Amino acid sequence: MAPPNPVQPTPSSEPLIAGRYAVDPAHPLPGAGGGLAAFAAIDRHSGRSGLMAVQVRPDAPPRAGALGALSAVARPGVLLPLAHGPALGPDRRPAWFVICPAPPGPALWPAGVAAPKPWNDTELVTRLLRPAAGALAFLAEQNMTYRALRPDNLFVDPGAGDALVLGCAWAGPPALLQPALFEPPYVAMCPGPARGEGTVADDVYALGVLLLALALGRLPLAGLDDATIVRRKLELGCFQALTADARLSPQFADLVRGMLAQDPRHRPAPDVLADPAGARARHVAARPPRRAPRSLEVGGIAAWDARTLAHAIARAPHDGVKLLRLGVADHWLRRVLSDTALASRVEEAQAHRAAEAAPQDAVADSRLAMRVVAMLDPLAPLCWDGVSVWPDGIGPALADPALAPRLERLVACEAVSDWAAARAEHCDAPALRTQARHSRAMLTQRGWAGGLSRLLYGLNPLLPCRSPVLAGALVTRLADVPHALEAASARPEARAQPPIDHELAAFIAARQDQRLEGEILALDDGDGPGIAMLPQLVLLARLQKQSEPGPLPGLAGWLAGLAGPVLDGWRSRARRLIKQASLTAAIPLGDLAALLAILDDAEAHDADNRASDAAQAGIRRIDARLAMLAEAGQARAGAARRLGEEIAAALGLAALAATTVAAALR
Repeated sequence: MAPPNPVQPTPSSEPLIAGRYAVDPAHPLPGAGGGLAAFAAIDRHSGRSGLMAVQVRPDAPPRAGALGALSAVARPGVLLPLAHGPALGPDRRPAWFVICPAPPGPALWPAGVAAPKPWNDTELVTRLLRPAAGALAFLAEQNMTYRALRPDNLFVDPGAGDALVLGCAWAGPPALLQPALFEPPYVAMCPGPARGEGTVADDVYALGVLLLALALGRLPLAGLDDATIVRRKLELGCFQALTADARLSPQFADLVRGMLAQDPRHRPAPDVLADPAGARARHVAARPPRRAPRSLEVGGIAAWDARTLAHAIARAPHDGVKLLRLGVADHWLRRVLSDTALASRVEEAQAHRAAEAAPQDAVADSRLAMRVVAMLDPLAPLCWDGVSVWPDGIGPALADPALAPRLERLVACEAVSDWAAARAEHCDAPALRTQARHSRAMLTQRGWAGGLSRLLYGLNPLLPCRSPVLAGALVTRLADVPHALEAASARPEARAQPPIDHELAAFIAARQDQRLEGEILALDDGDGPGIAMLPQLVLLARLQKQSEPGPLPGLAGWLAGLAGPVLDGWRSRARRLIKQASLTAAIPLGDLAALLAILDDAEAHDADNRASDAAQAGIRRIDARLAMLAEAGQARAGAARRLGEEIAAALGLAALAATTVAAALR
């Protein structure tokens, strides 16, 4: 691959990564990103070309630790990251990119290309082993792993005597794109995002496979699928599975055998590999696992030893649990494999499961399978409900929708703690227990600031917010939220709902530094546009003050449009009209704190309440006076009516008397 052509300066409207790097999506660099899309880039400050931008997949966040630790260092022989951030992709939509030097030349062995002729031992040591080991040792000094050592991500530098350069490995989770061939079986059995940072021993293993492939002039186990490759490595041992009948010099065979050791503790360190003779001398011979005379079949997989039985249960946990609960597995371990100690431990795990949960408890079954796998093979990863994962790979794996449901159950029951306890000699069990409790606390926290989304963002510092309110804007930092909401305010459909939904609230909770904790918790006080608007305004006003994004008139108008129920809380119509006028006048200023001062004015609210209470009291007094007058009027009317009746009666009697006298006189 030829170095990329210089990129022309981009218009000022184009986003620059880290304020200086421009991406040219119209200039792709095929094969340069080691399996990820890559494009030419330029440093706008210095005019430096020969750079590339590797595009991050939306469901596979980049390696935050490596990007933070390695962007300030430099070393020949490795394409180290320079910066990362959003820019426009080839579809003119925002995408996330990692900036690093472009490969200086073609890939050593591009995917789909015929294998090169076999290398001799001298070439393997001088051209590949020593330079690659030096690069891995440098990364180890930075407390980083590489996890992307494979033929199509190793590049030839024609300008440096065909020296080999390690490609970009930072734009996705560790070992995301590594074929099963180049990973130890206990890593290869995990999905790409779930493999974790690993250790430098994993890089040494990949280097050993690469040395072997170049020595043979072909890829070992070619044509086999990943599951078959993993199973064969577990059954035969990695060295035997990969070399088979290959003819290797004794010195080279001893070197590679040590690099492919099943136990990572037995592989030589990179600095030791600089002296191949010393690396061969440090080879640790591991005892092969005890093999049974008769296999035990689990889910269609024949297990001949404890290691392959563990793998079979991990691949088919439901079938494995059936055999465990029937006592078939521990009987096979005791009677056929003749491992009484291991059979007793498995039997204890079965008894523990029977005592802790009901027979139909699926979570208890998953926990049993996980414990037994860890007992049978302490080198294996955490195996839960058919998914294998290393604990530090849980975060990236949660970003994969296909894996998230099962991993959510894993976190909810703190399965990592049980796994660590079952293999305490191979891990830092107390640290893993603490991590498991912390993750479960985030997952089970109630309200807007908790749940699976909170856990997802908490474990993936560079995962963009997935809130539909943001309409695809790439927001990875808390300071980016105000700008993104200002842009979203231009969409009429967005303004029909409050700016903060549960997804965005979880993102803010995961990214904040405790200064916004109270405002986030206040979001739980109510639901609905009217009730929730004021707590959201409080949070966003604090966020605007904290991040200083400048005026936000669009967001101010969005929030003001949802303020009707809040304004209805003012009793005085005149005050409501005044507040509405003040709100309208404040919108163009884009100052959310000013909006908050208008709507959340405690002193004015008290005055409004006092005036309203006084008016209500006056009305009650008037009503009482009118009632009293009405009651007095009714009394006088009754008296007048009785008097009239009496007068009428008297007049009637007088008339009757007069009539009687007149009749008598006649």
